[in-house]
Amino acid sequence: MERGQLHPYRGVMPRVDETAFVAPGAHLIGDVVIGARSSVWFNCVLRGDVHFIRVGEGSNIQDGTVLHVTNAGDAVVIGNDVLVGHNCMLHGCEIQDGAFVGMSATVLDGAVVETGGMVAAGAMVPPGKVVRSGEMWGGSPAKLMRELRESDQRMMKFGAPHYAEMAAEYLEMQKAAEGK
Repeated sequence: MERGQLHPYRGVMPRVDETAFVAPGAHLIGDVVIGARSSVWFNCVLRGDVHFIRVGEGSNIQDGTVLHVTNAGDAVVIGNDVLVGHNCMLHGCEIQDGAFVGMSATVLDGAVVETGGMVAAGAMVPPGKVVRSGEMWGGSPAKLMRELRESDQRMMKFGAPHYAEMAAEYLEMQKAAEGK
């Protein structure tokens, strides 16, 4: 099993912690840093060309997700233990520690999902909006739907460690295939 593709942009090469998993078919371009025990799954694109992308420790970027930045000064910053669902679009935004972005959601320029905040599947968080800790936002444009329930918070706490375990297993398979 091969690692994803790492591409330099203007002399800057993506950096991936040795304990992180980057799936085959994923593309990391330019100023991208992936932290320890994090994972970037199949067919993701993280394009740090006109600004930077940072993914903290133990976070996961699930299949088909795109992260991009703006030359207006909006980097993508993803904290630790973050869950980003399949097929999301994160553009020039901040997703803080322990936050959750549901499948096919979009979070736009200057928006922030605070620690412990949740964006529902299919939601579109407009530029500059703040999803506060303990809130679930949904719809298009996204608005506060409700406060998070205990069951939501349990699921969020289970998800990041689960993906970190899966990433470690995939990483071992990659290393075995490469003969390391």
